[in-house]
Amino acid sequence: MEQTGIGERSDARKMALRFVLMIGIVSLFADFTYEGSRSITGPFLETLGASGAVVGVVAGLGELLGYGVRFFSGRMSERTGRFWPMTLFGYFVQMAAVPALALAGSWQTAGVLIVLERMGKGIRNPPRDVMLSHAGKEIGIGWAFGLKEGLDQAGAMIGPLLMALFLAHRGQYRVAFATLLIPACITAVLILVTRFLYPRPEDLEAHTPEIHASGLGRAFWIYLVGAALVSMGFADYQLIAFHLQKAGVASVVWIPVFYSVAMATAGAGSLLFGRLFDRFGIVLLIPLTLISIASAPLVFLGGFGMAMAGAAIWGLGMGVHESIIPAAVAAMVPAARRASAYGLFSAAYGVSWFIGSAAIGFLYDVSVETAVIFCVVTGAASLPFFFAARRRMQRAVA
Repeated sequence: MEQTGIGERSDARKMALRFVLMIGIVSLFADFTYEGSRSITGPFLETLGASGAVVGVVAGLGELLGYGVRFFSGRMSERTGRFWPMTLFGYFVQMAAVPALALAGSWQTAGVLIVLERMGKGIRNPPRDVMLSHAGKEIGIGWAFGLKEGLDQAGAMIGPLLMALFLAHRGQYRVAFATLLIPACITAVLILVTRFLYPRPEDLEAHTPEIHASGLGRAFWIYLVGAALVSMGFADYQLIAFHLQKAGVASVVWIPVFYSVAMATAGAGSLLFGRLFDRFGIVLLIPLTLISIASAPLVFLGGFGMAMAGAAIWGLGMGVHESIIPAAVAAMVPAARRASAYGLFSAAYGVSWFIGSAAIGFLYDVSVETAVIFCVVTGAASLPFFFAARRRMQRAVA
């Protein structure tokens, strides 16, 4: 009987790992598509007549609505207990918006599509992350999110490199956007296959009694404030790309290469930090936040070499945003409340991201140095909240 139980747990872990890998492969092609696009939308908006403030507002509004809609998709998924419909819908919206940029004739139209892409991502992320968290309970939450993010960032590295190649040979943004229809279609097919193979990912998690399942806990709310401050001081790559071109730091061809470097560090960091999170927990966010703060001075105030290093550090921070931060949420709240927790967390995260992006964009038009100071100060302000959330979690365990 004992051997049977061990065998069942081993089979459950294998199934959970296969599900995470499938979602990771879907994410690889999805990021190939939308991160390839995001690596050049800043300069593309400039060619359509947008200012630095407009780029900042468009990027921030996309994050605001993209994160804000997660509140509703999370709540709806939790109430219905069905996670796949919202996940599929979100992927389809996102994958349709990216290649449509090839048809945009004004910065206003392009801005709408950029925002729509962010909303598609927002719709699908809470239910998808809940499904990942179920698998993560079998193989390690940090490892599940880190592995998914590592594959995610592999696509995010390839996409910008392809954009750089197209711009080097063709020099046309519209042709570059049109080519992204191919990975967008592959993403749509793969997510449908994953849905067919794993119709109920919640069954991957062994069900154990939950304590205090009715609330999210004080540690969650403290952590939310800290994460919101981090997002507020995190500059969007659209504005970074806008700056690199406007200041003459990098050419049109090199800008997506910078982004590819950022995505490479994000992917490598996600794999490492996912493992470390399962061992050390939320305390890992403290040194990672300190490191990521350095990205703003480097990319906005440095020359080519410093900006490249800053892009790599920025990517490291992005990997933290996409893997460790959501993994910590799953570790704080009971399974029955994860969809709502992800939705609520993402909504607050998005509001702060919008406020920060808009502020950074406006400050950039006034003074680049002032924009950098804003990024550094808000990032540093998050650290006391991470310390406090860690203490709360330790008390709860004790």
